[in-house]
Amino acid sequence: MRDFLVAVDIGTASARAGVFGRDGTLIAKSKHPILMFRPRDKHAEHSSEDIWSATCISVKAALAEAGISASQVAAIGFDATCSLVARDRDGEPLSVSVSGNAHQDTIVWHDHRAISQAETLSRSGHAVLDFAGGSISPEMEMPKLMWLKQNLPDSWSRAGYFFDLADFLTWKATGSASRSRCTLTAKWNYLAHETPGWSADYLALAGLDDLIEKGGLPDDTIGVGGSIGPLSEKAAAELGLDTGVQVAPGMIDAYAGAYGVLGGVGAKSLPGSSLETSVALIGGTSSCIVAFTREPKPGRSLWGPYYEAVLPDHWLVEGGQSAAGALLDHIVMMHAAGGEPTTELHERIIARVGEMRAAAGGEEIAPDLHILPDFHGNRSPLADPHATGVISGLTLDTSFDGLCRRYWRTCVSIALGIRHILDAMADFGYRFETLHVTGGHVNNPLLVELYADVTGCRVVIPNNRDAVLLGTAMAAAVAGGLHGSLLDAGHAMNSGGSERLPSTGRDLYERDYRRFLAMIRHREELRSLD
Repeated sequence: MRDFLVAVDIGTASARAGVFGRDGTLIAKSKHPILMFRPRDKHAEHSSEDIWSATCISVKAALAEAGISASQVAAIGFDATCSLVARDRDGEPLSVSVSGNAHQDTIVWHDHRAISQAETLSRSGHAVLDFAGGSISPEMEMPKLMWLKQNLPDSWSRAGYFFDLADFLTWKATGSASRSRCTLTAKWNYLAHETPGWSADYLALAGLDDLIEKGGLPDDTIGVGGSIGPLSEKAAAELGLDTGVQVAPGMIDAYAGAYGVLGGVGAKSLPGSSLETSVALIGGTSSCIVAFTREPKPGRSLWGPYYEAVLPDHWLVEGGQSAAGALLDHIVMMHAAGGEPTTELHERIIARVGEMRAAAGGEEIAPDLHILPDFHGNRSPLADPHATGVISGLTLDTSFDGLCRRYWRTCVSIALGIRHILDAMADFGYRFETLHVTGGHVNNPLLVELYADVTGCRVVIPNNRDAVLLGTAMAAAVAGGLHGSLLDAGHAMNSGGSERLPSTGRDLYERDYRRFLAMIRHREELRSLD
């Protein structure tokens, strides 16, 4: 009997696979690294073949650990970063790299080579921008495609397919070039609430009149909860599965995580307001704030609203930080007392910060140190890829305790940035009371504490700490027929969580927030000086 599910998550540095039961229990998981190429500053590339190989290795290892046979698996789902994969007309890798290497065929999500193209689209004022927060990020696919056509015309001339990474994986798995509503709506400026979904004049404005043909892009999409079809014989053999396994439409990784933590809320509250007052924070290399609403609430610097990007009859909106976990790693690496940002080193720093705060008896351990966390631009709420990080209050201290103070204040700045996003969302009609935190940040007690105390929200940490894989498994459960709808799967597979309430002593962070906003104003003042 097919009672099990396989979920695959492709992150920035690795492929992960998990085996789940129909009740959402994670039985086994495995991880395999993927390659990263950096031929120039602001350029970051993958090999899609390397990603597929890592996927197959991870799936086989997870199945072996779980002791599950192929005939017991109902469906497989894929989520991934919004990276852009290029293939030629024969389906072979097509270079997106200034190196010319064909196997460097994937522009990574955080690649910022297309800043000028994104600014061109943002200045256009096109109606499509009403469903993209009023501006286009260089992390989206349209500016990357513009850059590719303008700078690598030979690759463009030979193109036959352009995929969001999650759609590439379902293509490899099934041979079907169908696309997910989640990926196209969120990252390609496809308007799922309109017919046709592609805006011809917007494509012409971008200089991409031939994109539909060059990219092998369909007119319609498949919603999350549907099925692309069964595994092909070739893919089944490579994954260690069989052709009885259904393949769910691909998902953006952060949205899989949001569904993983909010799917259960939606199942228990509709019709009602709990889902409307809950928001997911998916914290990893970057951070994403994701919410679902019944009605569209457009707002500048927010990604979306996207119709049916995950849940049927719901709009999805996203805000985010371009660097969060990556910023903490950077702070560790750049300090004289730091080094390679291993898990063990992070734990040492966090433990020492706890000791220093306890010894300070409630007083701030670095009262004159203030940080703006925009070291990789500001995704929300400023929508400014040119924004830079700021550290005010540096001294000549190179001690380990000095590193700990800087690390602590970086954590504070990340939490202040999340509050800045939530405050901006409130201006557009969003009212959140509960923050569901998932991703790597749940392993950092400083961030969990600060998310509650700085935002004033009730923070819920899911019992299943891997909500991204869980959300992908939930979607696969519907594709494989184990549950009747996405809300049914959310109810059946969500195991709840623990909560942390904000402390009463928030005055310190109110002062920090005022300083945070002042630093943003001062940064803009410096940039404006001739």
